[in-house]
Amino acid sequence: MLPVAILAGGLAMRLRPITEKIPKSLVEVAGKPFLFHQLDLLQKHGVTKVVLCIGNMGEQIQAALAGAYTDMEIGYSFDGPQLRGTGGAIVRALPLLGDAFFIMYGDAYARCDFAAAAQTFRRASTMALMTIYRNENRGEKSNVALKAGGLVHYDKHNPTEEMSYIDFGIGILTPGCFVDYPTDAPLDLAKVYGDLSAKNQLAGFEVHERVYEMGSPQGLEETRRFLGGQTYT
Repeated sequence: MLPVAILAGGLAMRLRPITEKIPKSLVEVAGKPFLFHQLDLLQKHGVTKVVLCIGNMGEQIQAALAGAYTDMEIGYSFDGPQLRGTGGAIVRALPLLGDAFFIMYGDAYARCDFAAAAQTFRRASTMALMTIYRNENRGEKSNVALKAGGLVHYDKHNPTEEMSYIDFGIGILTPGCFVDYPTDAPLDLAKVYGDLSAKNQLAGFEVHERVYEMGSPQGLEETRRFLGGQTYT
């Protein structure tokens, strides 16, 4: 199984005051830190290596995981003194991630067949893959269209009528995705995906279960209710 990079370095302003003294990944959800739910899910799917891209209060995450998940290889990549954005954080972590790797967000509980997604990526022979969910503009504006050959047209800022999917939040990337960007400047992953889409280098993998996010107070409560009664499937 490919390694997984978890983007967990944000300031979590929307969850203040909860996150004034702890990072978002350690917010309690259904009896334990949210990050532990993510790691449990990844273990169920055979993931053995995780790299945590951390920043704000990241030392607390390291301390919380000390002695835990000993059957997983867990590495850490710190943002450094400045926020680097979602793409910049991945650039900084590249030496730890190998030739291809999953990415997921540190505030999202996203159920996906990781093995099937990896197989689709290998068959597509593209530089990257995006998991997509058909939402038909429900909840938030759709920003992805599925094209012929399993490729996707993605544009977060300029959605079109043909777009009926959204970015599900799990992707597969390769180091080559980042060669055209500065290594020491902030970078948004949405720009990377958009540029890959324009070059027909972004494959799609459809998922059918909604994502639960705990980055907002409402999302946190929904995620707590869901994970309070779920197993890790």
